[in-house]
Amino acid sequence: MRNYYEILEVSREATLDEIKIAYRRLALRYHPDKNPGDQVAEDQFKQVSQAYQVLADSEKRQLYDLYGDAGLAGLDVGGFSSFEDIFSSFGEAFEDFFGFGRAPGRPDEPHPGADLRQRVVLTLDDVARGLNTALSVERRAHCRRCQGSGAKPGSQRLACPLCQGTGQVSQSKGLLKILNTCPECQGVGTVIASPCAACQGTGITKEKKPIQVRIPPGVDTGTRLRLRGEGEAGINGAPPGDLYLEMYVTPHPVFTRKGKDLYYRAQLSFVEATLGTEVEVPTLTAQTRLVIPPGTQPGATFRLPGLGLPGLRGKAPGDLMVITDLQTPIWLSDKQKQLLAEFLRLEDSGDLEGVKGVAGKEKGIRGKND
Repeated sequence: MRNYYEILEVSREATLDEIKIAYRRLALRYHPDKNPGDQVAEDQFKQVSQAYQVLADSEKRQLYDLYGDAGLAGLDVGGFSSFEDIFSSFGEAFEDFFGFGRAPGRPDEPHPGADLRQRVVLTLDDVARGLNTALSVERRAHCRRCQGSGAKPGSQRLACPLCQGTGQVSQSKGLLKILNTCPECQGVGTVIASPCAACQGTGITKEKKPIQVRIPPGVDTGTRLRLRGEGEAGINGAPPGDLYLEMYVTPHPVFTRKGKDLYYRAQLSFVEATLGTEVEVPTLTAQTRLVIPPGTQPGATFRLPGLGLPGLRGKAPGDLMVITDLQTPIWLSDKQKQLLAEFLRLEDSGDLEGVKGVAGKEKGIRGKND
């Protein structure tokens, strides 16, 4: 018998794509429908199909390259009884170029339900404590009346009379047999004689489902929580999608947040910063007191460990950072002006007990910064 490479008119180094192209060209040339009554063309058609069967299979091709026809002994090679037999075996060689030959995907195949996303607005207090909340989720779900079948309760789906339940209809064009989706059943293979009134035969309705959810402490804007199976219903027995809750934390009127840490700005007067004082500092749970040492400068930062936000998933909490701001008085009484003027005179004369300058120009008086 002739060499398979010679039959397909390709070299021994030919790629699979080159072999497919050659087979398509020769199969169309020698097809019996194009050469009616020509026994030579029919035999040639069977030869190119047999050659393609071997060379398009990497394992068979390797055996053939090593041992010739002897390497194929005992393997299923040839034996085609008709053009339909050949086309059903090698339809992919034509599909790659023309887009036909294989049955299209059926619409009754299972498809997982779509995922949903919903925004959850939280305050900083919610973040500190965690939150139990009720949400209403609008989604596509299986019709409760027909259990998702689309048929009126008590009725059944029937085999499509046009495609006989295959979901496809065929159309011949010359040498080619093209499969199309059945227009009667849209490829499902069945039709509904009595559609469900609740879903108009679709098997799907929209619903608003209440969901109780626990938002853990420590979340931040952008944190996403996944609720498995709370998305839209799957099609044809596939699982439902998931619901993703996306957190948004509103700004707080007192605190600024940076990760787990909170920042608070404490307002001090000139006298408090100079002499030292004790101030009340708010937290998200209670009040605490902070000692401000004498000589504290504007912008000094004091750290209160563990008084920030809780860590997500049980991690250590953050800290509360207290930043001092100096308040300069706008209105002063005559007595206050006299005292400040006297203070300035003593400062200039060097009579402030060895410390020159309010801000510590020589020795310096500084607060205990972090």
